[in-house]
Amino acid sequence: MRRRSFIKSITITTGGILSFGACSAEVTKSGTVRFGISSDIHNDVMHDGEFRLRKYLSTAERENIDFLIDLGDFCNPDEKNKNFLKMWKTSTFQKYHVLGNHDLDYATKDEYVEYVGMENRYYSFDVKDFHFIVLDPNNLCVDGKYIPYGNANFYRDSKQRAHVDPEQLAWLKSDLNKTNKRCIVFSHQSFENPRACQNRDVVRDIFEEANKKAGFTKVVAAFSGHDHTDYVKEINGIHYIQINSMSYQWVGEKYKCPERFPDEINKKYPSLQKTVVYQDPLFAFVTLDDGKLTIDGVDSKFIEPGPEEVGITSGEIHGVPLEPRISDEQITL
Repeated sequence: MRRRSFIKSITITTGGILSFGACSAEVTKSGTVRFGISSDIHNDVMHDGEFRLRKYLSTAERENIDFLIDLGDFCNPDEKNKNFLKMWKTSTFQKYHVLGNHDLDYATKDEYVEYVGMENRYYSFDVKDFHFIVLDPNNLCVDGKYIPYGNANFYRDSKQRAHVDPEQLAWLKSDLNKTNKRCIVFSHQSFENPRACQNRDVVRDIFEEANKKAGFTKVVAAFSGHDHTDYVKEINGIHYIQINSMSYQWVGEKYKCPERFPDEINKKYPSLQKTVVYQDPLFAFVTLDDGKLTIDGVDSKFIEPGPEEVGITSGEIHGVPLEPRISDEQITL
């Protein structure tokens, strides 16, 4: 594995460049914040989830970071994940969680929030001169009624899945109104991807209205996982950043490959055959300072056979190339 040292210079002002400093007399000046971010390790799918988490935590020990955040699909609340969760909880960093849909395959939200030690299913916190917001799109909307994900009740019509509920939307508006700091949003599902959060337009409208009301770009970026992809998309001055899975891309029954791993691994982790697996754990370290957002990521390769060898064409999954990396692409705005 080779650590990437790269800069995604996200510098946005009202003229097209986002600057964390001095675009308004009212904005709090930025202090440097650095955090580690990971997503979709899926310890219940992976045969080597503990190795991947250990590698991430040991790398973080060499970084000067303020906190770690996990973007969801971490592990099921099961006795077999006891050591995995202990490794995370006993690490020395300040840590935060985001609810993922598969975290709720065998638990209710309340059960999972307690299991990993979250303060709530959605919440916010400040670090230095930045405000961080954690959102929860893991809700069904059926005939106008919002139903929390729990015990895999979300395997149904995709249009009914992944909504931010009205209670949370009201809280988000209030939370944004209370802070004058630059804001970074975390969620499992993306607010730019049509296949992800279904009422994403409502959420984005809240972000953009907060920016308009503040007179500066208050909400500067929104990080998400879920799709196991790697890209950045700018919409109306806000950057939506996809953080790749720490482990794999799901390719389903069509591209099932039992030959990749020995029978004993396939028997213990049967879903692993329906993935293409990254050789190294993927994660990133993000730096926020006066004028830029910098992401330092990881580059890996597929454990063979990779996508091409099993017959997957470029863009066939999620409409984007499958990449075993968190990109070192440099963005200048």
